[in-house]
Amino acid sequence: MTSVRRVRADPVPDAGDIRARYRRILRFAAWHLAVTWWFELVLPRVGLHRIADSTRTKRMRRFAQRFHALAVELGGLMIKVGQFMSSRLDVLPPEITAELEGLQDEVPPVPFPAIRALAEAELGAPLDAVFASVEETPIAAASLGQAHRAQLLPGNAADTGLSSVVLKVQRPGIGAIVDVDLAALRKVGGWLSHIRLVSSRADVPALVKEFAQTSLEEIDYLNEAAYAERFAADFADDERVAVPGVVWERTTRRVLTLEDVTAIKVTDAKALMSAGIDPARVAPVFASVMFEQLFTNGFFHADPHPGNIFVTPIADSSTERPWKLTFIDFGMMGEVPPKTRSGLRKLLIAAASRDGKGLVAAISDVGVLVPSADTAGLERAMTHLFARFGGMGFAELREVDPREFRDFGLEFGDVVRSLPFQLPENFLLIIRAMSLTSGVCSSLEAKFNLWDSVEPYAAQLLREESGNVVKDVATQALDAAAATLRLPKRLDGLLTRIEGGSLPVSNPRLERQLARLNHMAQRVASALVFGALLIAGSVVRAEDTVLGNVLMIVSVLPLLYGLWSGRRRR
Repeated sequence: MTSVRRVRADPVPDAGDIRARYRRILRFAAWHLAVTWWFELVLPRVGLHRIADSTRTKRMRRFAQRFHALAVELGGLMIKVGQFMSSRLDVLPPEITAELEGLQDEVPPVPFPAIRALAEAELGAPLDAVFASVEETPIAAASLGQAHRAQLLPGNAADTGLSSVVLKVQRPGIGAIVDVDLAALRKVGGWLSHIRLVSSRADVPALVKEFAQTSLEEIDYLNEAAYAERFAADFADDERVAVPGVVWERTTRRVLTLEDVTAIKVTDAKALMSAGIDPARVAPVFASVMFEQLFTNGFFHADPHPGNIFVTPIADSSTERPWKLTFIDFGMMGEVPPKTRSGLRKLLIAAASRDGKGLVAAISDVGVLVPSADTAGLERAMTHLFARFGGMGFAELREVDPREFRDFGLEFGDVVRSLPFQLPENFLLIIRAMSLTSGVCSSLEAKFNLWDSVEPYAAQLLREESGNVVKDVATQALDAAAATLRLPKRLDGLLTRIEGGSLPVSNPRLERQLARLNHMAQRVASALVFGALLIAGSVVRAEDTVLGNVLMIVSVLPLLYGLWSGRRRR
């Protein structure tokens, strides 16, 4: 019998390496924050804005290249941060997203001897004793682990009904690396929380805490196996979706064995067409499946990048759609609380029906607006937006005269930017999932119109919601009756307090708003210009890359000026 190698399976980096890694991440963040502050705030304030303007594109590209190199060299959560940044095509300029896009797949593999040592220590036996074969060359190398094809032994294959599997093994020492990366991110989050313009829109430490919880769950493969089975149960009766089976007998906290479901990568248009599958037909199905996860099931795949989604052809199928979407990698999953899910459903219905007032109410329900927000102006802005641009896809929006977006920004930019928006908890993964969904769909179909997928799904939700109308009306009637019974007693108490002169009259909300009005005045102009430039740049970029990029990058200047104004008043 072959003995297990006496090799430490999960070596912990020494204290010196940990401290050096921590300092290196903080130095990188501090340096680039300082550079941005210098070029975008200091130089323009002394009349040298042309220097900042002429070097901005080069600086953006250099930052992305340096972060790319740092992430690949350090690995760990830095890869995850880069992947998130690369998915934000709607926010970050192309100089950054294009450079970081390769991080979705570009991670150097761990040498197989180290992987073998960890797997054998976890499974308690040599790999030759628990698998018929294991390929030493990985089929995928990710930031936290890597995957190898393997064959089960005949007995295990008979018991599980599987023969070809994928053996997923953690990177050695990843636990200690995740800990130090999270410590560095908490420090950077603390810095950002002292910037008023950032802290008023998002609780950065809370976002880092959410990211930390997700990351710690992701390095526990028992969690991932359980999530895979839960996801499979949600779509058990759905012919559109497939999920790999879990081989629990060969699964531990750091080793995961799954059914091999490798098929056509979802964005591989050439391979899809060779298999007789129209990529344009895949996009709406993928969008609909993601909608169902977010708005109906409340349990969703938070990392649906192209490497985690396959299109699996169905042999000898007589169905209209002879293929399935196969999801893999369930380490990063999110849950939408019932209250938030209800708000998201209302938001989707309002957006599909072009209901500006309903959309604002849904945004408030979700928690994006603080309860004290005066939403009348925002309702008018959303109604105007739907009347002019509602239902347009990205391709159609590119044809709109940029001056129309500028006029909209001039008319409503101050309203939108002055409202107390905030980023609620649990939204980091929702934003990531929707950003990646949009990116995948656009890759499958350049003229993909999200509204085409939103509207039928919203109509389905509306039909489901209408089934509860009678119940809601009955509940409201009971509430009204109860209020009527209590009314005489409450009126009597009110009159008694008025007669006694003890009825206080105050409006704390108004007082707070008046106190903030003076502080807000200078920042409104900056936010107005920022919104107009950003919207115009995002539209123009499709037709004129240079002009579009310039507009979007220039929009950073008024944004940072607003940040500077807020800091001076702290």
